[in-house]
Amino acid sequence: MLTKKQRALLMLIHDHLEKNGITPSFEEMKNAVGLKSKSGIHRLIAELQERGYVKTLPRKARALEIVKMPEDWDKQNVESIVSTNDNMIEIPLYGKIAAGVPLEAISGTETIAIPSSMLGTGEHYALTVAGDSMIEAGILNEDTVIIKNTTSIENGEIGVALVDGNEVTLKKIWRHDHQVSLEPCNKNYETRTFDASRVRVQGKLVGLIRNYN
Repeated sequence: MLTKKQRALLMLIHDHLEKNGITPSFEEMKNAVGLKSKSGIHRLIAELQERGYVKTLPRKARALEIVKMPEDWDKQNVESIVSTNDNMIEIPLYGKIAAGVPLEAISGTETIAIPSSMLGTGEHYALTVAGDSMIEAGILNEDTVIIKNTTSIENGEIGVALVDGNEVTLKKIWRHDHQVSLEPCNKNYETRTFDASRVRVQGKLVGLIRNYN
């Protein structure tokens, strides 16, 4: 029998291959499964290989092949990654954030219960993704992303940007020469660059929840 994290990773790989034709990156796997290091993903993949669920394809980067799925696999009734015995924390759910063309500033008073294992220190909030501009990062339309409330972000990390005080978007964020570039992860979208004074970072991506229904 697979552990919850083994099963969660297998489901992620299966879903990503079906939708995008490629295996998710280790960073995408780490964020989706709620692990803090890529070494944990390497261990889970090795365990899935030992049990005969996946195999690696030689001479290809990020190449895994699904060999079999659990006998009780039912995509319409996937068990939660999170055990009901895990400690849950309520965080604000601020509605939809654009992963395509930015939406007006988000607001709301709803909350969502998140396992404490997905959260580090600091304040966090959740957003529902609208659009497809981050699909190559494994972030799909209607996914719920977990965001750490911070203005500090490393170049190339995925974060929430507030543009001109009223537009919010989820993108890879790059700072350079008094400018900020917001890079999508979909070849059909273009990177947008603004004067740094027009963009305020409102958080960085730390986790993701996917609804398979």
